[in-house]
Amino acid sequence: MVSFNTKETLTVTYWSNGAYHRDALDQLNHFLRDSRDNARTEMDPLLFDVLWHTMQIAGYGGSIEVLSAFRSPTTNAWLASVSRGVARDSQHMNGNAMDIRFPGVPVFKIRQAARALNMGGVGFYPRSGFVHLDTGPVRYW
Repeated sequence: MVSFNTKETLTVTYWSNGAYHRDALDQLNHFLRDSRDNARTEMDPLLFDVLWHTMQIAGYGGSIEVLSAFRSPTTNAWLASVSRGVARDSQHMNGNAMDIRFPGVPVFKIRQAARALNMGGVGFYPRSGFVHLDTGPVRYW
C-alpha cells in the first residue's frame, strides 16, 4: 500500500492460516490514520477482506494507492464543509471505509470488481479517479 497523503508505504500479511494477525492489523490502523491530525482508530478487518477480494476479481496484484481511510470527526466536518461529495456521517469516521486506486487499472474495472462482491458500499468517482469501499450496508453510487 502507498498513502497518497503521507507517501508512506506498507506491506503486511494481515491474514493467514485462518486468522487475522494482530500485529499486521495494528500496522494497518496506524498506516490508515487521519493524516491531518494523526488520529487513528481500529479499522474493520472485513474492509481488508473486501479490498483483497476486489483485487482478486480485478486481476490486480500490485500496490494499492490509499487516498483516504479513517477520518476524525473534525477532519470529516471540515471536508464536508468544503466539498459537496463528503457525507457528514461518513463511513470513514467509523473505520470501515477506504478511497483507493489500483495504479494502471481503470476505476470502472475496480468498481465492477467491488460490486461483484455485494459486500458493503461502493462509490464510483471517475472524475477524481478513485473508488470508495466500505463495510456498511450494500449500496452503490
